[in-house]
Amino acid sequence: MDTTMARGTAKSDGAESTLILAENLRQAVGKFVRGVRSQAGTPTTSQSETLAILDRDGLTSIADLAGRRNVRHQSMRLVVCQLEQAGLVSKMQNPADARSQLLSLTEEGRRTLSQAREARTREIAAMIDTRLSEQDRRTLRDAITIIERLV
Repeated sequence: MDTTMARGTAKSDGAESTLILAENLRQAVGKFVRGVRSQAGTPTTSQSETLAILDRDGLTSIADLAGRRNVRHQSMRLVVCQLEQAGLVSKMQNPADARSQLLSLTEEGRRTLSQAREARTREIAAMIDTRLSEQDRRTLRDAITIIERLV
C-alpha cells in the first residue's frame, strides 16, 4: 500500500497505522490463501467459487449466483452449464417462480468440494508441523481468535 495514500486519507497517525495494519493483513492473508491453494493443487476458479456458494447458501438461482459473484448473468449461466455437465450441480424448478430454476450441489459436487477443502487443510497442517514452534502455534491460535472477531 502506498503510505502517502494512507496519509492522505488518514485523520491521525493512529488511523494511518490502522490503514497500514489493514493493508498488511490483507496482503498476508491473500498470499497465504494463494500459496495454500497452489501447493494443494486446488486453485480458485469460477467453478470452485460457485460450488462453495451453493454449499454455503443452498438452493440458489443463476441470477442470485451472478449477483453474489459480481459477474454477468450470461457468464454465470456458462459456469453453471459446465458444472451441470460435470455432474456437480443439478437444477430444479423454482416453486416460487415457474420461470426460473434453482441450483443445488449434487453428491458428486459435495464430494469434489470436500476433497479440495481437505487437501487445503492437510497442506496447512503440514506447514504448521514443519514451520511453527509451540510458541508460534499458541500465537496462531490467538491470532485466529482475533481475526474471527473481525468477521
